[in-house]
Amino acid sequence: MVILATLTGTDTVGGGFGRADRVAIARLQREGGFQVEEIHVGWGEQHDQHADGLHHAMIAKFLQEQAVDKVVTGHMGEGMQRMLSAMKIPVVQFQGPLGEVLAQAAEA
Repeated sequence: MVILATLTGTDTVGGGFGRADRVAIARLQREGGFQVEEIHVGWGEQHDQHADGLHHAMIAKFLQEQAVDKVVTGHMGEGMQRMLSAMKIPVVQFQGPLGEVLAQAAEA
């Protein structure tokens, strides 16, 4: 399982999805726990530079490249929710410390 979580601070999950500047890609390991990689995505900067369709397409491509199975964020707009629903990627709205949120999201 691969979970993408939006990051607002050091190891803190929350904020908006489409304007996230950093995300954590958490890959569930066979022995338990997650291997986590933080990635600067710059979606906040891109949001105002591109039309919504292009912005959404860029995010969809990233999700596919990372093989994301689930998204955890503090907030997500309706258009982005529709896109992830069409991609069959569940969205869970949690906020808090990354480790705790990942544990909750893996079970949700």
